[in-house]
Amino acid sequence: MHFIDEARVEVKAGDGGNGSAAMRREAHTPRGGPAGGDVIIAVDPQLSTLLDYRYKRHYKAQRGEDGRGKDQYGRSGDDLVLRVPVGTVVHDDDSDEELADLTGPDARCVVARGGRGGRGNIHFKSPWNQAPRTAEPGTPGEQRRLRLELKLLADVGLLGFPSVGKSTFIAAVSRARPKIAAYPFTTLIPNLGMVRLSDERSMVIADIPGLIEGASTGAGLGHRFLRHVERTRVLLHIIEAHELAGPERAPMRDFDTLNDELAQYAPDLAEKPQIVALNKVDLAETRAQVDELRALFRDRGLDLYPISAATGEGVPAVLEALWARLHPREP
Repeated sequence: MHFIDEARVEVKAGDGGNGSAAMRREAHTPRGGPAGGDVIIAVDPQLSTLLDYRYKRHYKAQRGEDGRGKDQYGRSGDDLVLRVPVGTVVHDDDSDEELADLTGPDARCVVARGGRGGRGNIHFKSPWNQAPRTAEPGTPGEQRRLRLELKLLADVGLLGFPSVGKSTFIAAVSRARPKIAAYPFTTLIPNLGMVRLSDERSMVIADIPGLIEGASTGAGLGHRFLRHVERTRVLLHIIEAHELAGPERAPMRDFDTLNDELAQYAPDLAEKPQIVALNKVDLAETRAQVDELRALFRDRGLDLYPISAATGEGVPAVLEALWARLHPREP
């Protein structure tokens, strides 16, 4: 299964059916002929990707039937329902207008209205014209080009440079099973993990891959996935000691760099509550820096949590800190 979080499609609602010279008008019967079907986008909770719309881009609802002889109405066109995952945002691709943000399991929206059916000749009957031959044509259905964007729904966004241990962390605290390897950009798609704490508490963590300096302008993979941070409520930064990261990187610099990328993409992202975890404290070179780094982050008003995603050391404390940020106690 490929993860596709953006797609462009063209939709066309059904045209209205033409009126007939033999159509009739009865009490309680809608005025006009059979209408064309609407195009509707609806959430399907079973879906997790927009993959279906990568290979098929053109969708057309059914046209309304023309009026028929023997005073019969034609059949109205069926609506066309396009299924998308929870969290899909629908844009008009020409105007960039946001048409709908489908965040609920039953959310749906009409993106193209079907054409109105034409009236038959009975509607034009008058005392002066008892047998009119006039009938209206149906009107065309709406046509639109749409851009679909999937934004994952998660409580916590997991951020960090490549190879700091994000995938190891989410695999340790949830049933998510991302690919884990000792090279950059191992993770190519966002991963969602359900974390269960004690007392029937739970939260969803999203591992956002590929964030590096310049991600907001297209460097690495991050510009493709920054949108998935938008819905998260708390950010968890995972950093590593500079001996492990390389000569041009340092824990505080990594933290500031990613925050700058968030602010450039959307200023409010960098204002979200943040927690910082120093990973790989099972290694001596990392453990030796804990006190120094804790003091540096304390000067920023942030607590630093030393952890080892590989051994589980310190992980429960981070999870409890995340829960406290998600569910602050009333004063």
